[in-house]
Amino acid sequence: ILGDIVCRTLTALGCKVRYLFICAAPQIMADCNLHPNEADAFFYVSASHNPIGHNGFKFGKDGGVYSLAEADELTEIYKDILTQESGAPSYLQHLTETMDPTLYRKVLEQVDYERTRSLERYETFVLTTAAKSTEASDHDRFRQGLLQAHQKEALSVLGELNGSARSASIDKHLLSSLGLKVMLINNRPGDVVHAIVPEGENLELCRTTLEELYAKDHSYRLGYVPDNDGDRGNLVYISEQSGKAHILEAQSVFALVVLAELSQTRLQNPEKLLATVVNGPTSMRIEHIAQAFDAEVFRCEVGEANVVELARMKREQGYLVPVLGEGSNGGNITHPAKVRDPLNTLLSLVKLLRNRDIAKLWFLALGKQVPRFITLDSLIASLPVYTTTGSFSKEGKMQVKQSHRILKNRYEVLFLSDWELRKNELSAMGICSYTIFQTEGTNSYEGMGEAFRHGAFNGGYKVALKNKDGVITDYLWMRGSKTEPVFRVVVDCQGDDESRYEYLLAWHRSLIQRADEA
Repeated sequence: ILGDIVCRTLTALGCKVRYLFICAAPQIMADCNLHPNEADAFFYVSASHNPIGHNGFKFGKDGGVYSLAEADELTEIYKDILTQESGAPSYLQHLTETMDPTLYRKVLEQVDYERTRSLERYETFVLTTAAKSTEASDHDRFRQGLLQAHQKEALSVLGELNGSARSASIDKHLLSSLGLKVMLINNRPGDVVHAIVPEGENLELCRTTLEELYAKDHSYRLGYVPDNDGDRGNLVYISEQSGKAHILEAQSVFALVVLAELSQTRLQNPEKLLATVVNGPTSMRIEHIAQAFDAEVFRCEVGEANVVELARMKREQGYLVPVLGEGSNGGNITHPAKVRDPLNTLLSLVKLLRNRDIAKLWFLALGKQVPRFITLDSLIASLPVYTTTGSFSKEGKMQVKQSHRILKNRYEVLFLSDWELRKNELSAMGICSYTIFQTEGTNSYEGMGEAFRHGAFNGGYKVALKNKDGVITDYLWMRGSKTEPVFRVVVDCQGDDESRYEYLLAWHRSLIQRADEA
C-alpha cells in the first residue's frame, strides 16, 4: 500500500519512477551506485529493526543515504507536513485524481523489467566489491577461483531469511555461482517468524538448524540472518573442534571482515596509505587489527551516513579505505558500497577461508605460525581478546529522564569525584589516567565539558581509560538512541577478565543513573 501511494504521488508530481516492488535495501542502493545518472534519488520504505507494523523511510542518492545535514532538512520538511496533517490526505487525493492514469500504468508495466535489471546490476556490484575491481575479467577470475576452491573442499551456507526482503534478492543465485551450496529457510517475503533484529535469541533458529545440517553434511559451516530490509546480517558458524554451532557476536563479525579487507588491500597495495573508519562504540580490537597491516583507524559518531562521509573525506586525503562500518552493530560497509550488506560480510569470510594469502598475511603479522588449515576456529582464536557490551543486550540499554545536556554535565561532575575515590582500585587494575572523546557527525573531539559539545548535545561520549604508559586499555561509552527511546551504554575491556569488565560496567551505569536522578 505504501509503495503504491509513493509511486502514484511521485508520478503525479512529474517524477520518472522506476518501481522495484519488494527488494533488499542494498539492491536499490547498488543500482544507484553503479548508475548514478539514471536516478536523482532513491526512496526506500523500510521495516529495518523497528517493531513489525512500523515503517521507516530511507532517502539517498549515488548509492548511499543522505548526509546528516540533508537528512535534518528532510526531517524539518516532514515535521511541517505533520503539522498540516489534516490537509495532507485531500492533497494526495487531488494529485491522484489529476494524474494521467496511463503514466502510472506504464510504471507498473515496467516493474518486472526494472526488477530483473536491478538484480543483475546488484550481482555485478557485489562482485565488484568482493574482487575490488570493476572489470568483468576480474569478476570471472574471482568466481573461477572460488569455484575451484570449493571443488577441492566444499563449503555450504544456511540463510535463515525471516521473511525479509532478502527473500526476493540474489542470495542463492550469486552464492551458488561461486561454488557454495546454499540452503534458504523462511525465504518467502513477509513470513516473519521471529523478532526483526538479528541479535541474540533471534539467531537461535539459524544456530540450531545449522547444527542439524552439519551433523548430516560437514560442509555446512556458516549461517546468516538478515534484518527485514536486508542491509544488516549477523552470523552463526560451526566450531569444527566441537561440531557445535555458535553465534558470532557483532564485534567479532566486524573484526573478521576488517581483517579480511585490510589484508586483501595491503596485499594489492603494499606501499599506500591504508585506513578504516568506525563509529565510537566499535571495540578497540580494530586498532590492533589495523596495526598489523600498518593501517590507521578513524572514528566518528554513530550512524551509517557518518562513517560513509568520513571515509570519503579520508579517501580525498589519499587513504585507501576498503572497509568501514559500525562494529557495535556487526554491519560492515565494503567499498565501493555505501551501505551494509550481509552478502559482502559473507564473502569477506569466504575470502578469508579460501584465499590462503589473505589469512597468511595476518598470521605472519602477528608473528604466529600459519595454520595448515585455515578455519574459523583458528581465525577467531587469533583475534585480539576484548570483553565488550552487546549493543542490543539488556546491559547495553538504560532509560533516562534528563536531557542529554544535563545528564552529561552531571556525569562529568560525578566521574571526577568518583575518580578520586576509586583511584586506588583503578590503579590496582592498571588504570592510571583517562581521556574524554566526544563525537558529533564526522568529528571526534578530545576533551571534557560543553566546550566540546554542540547543538543538541546528543553525540557519543567516551571515557578512554589508560595504563601507566598512556595506552588505552578500556573505555566507557554512552549515547542516547535517535531511533529508540533508550540510552545506549558500552564498556570495552582488553582481555577476558570478567570481574574487571563487570566492575567498569557497574561503575559506568551507576554514574549514568546517579546523573539522571541528581
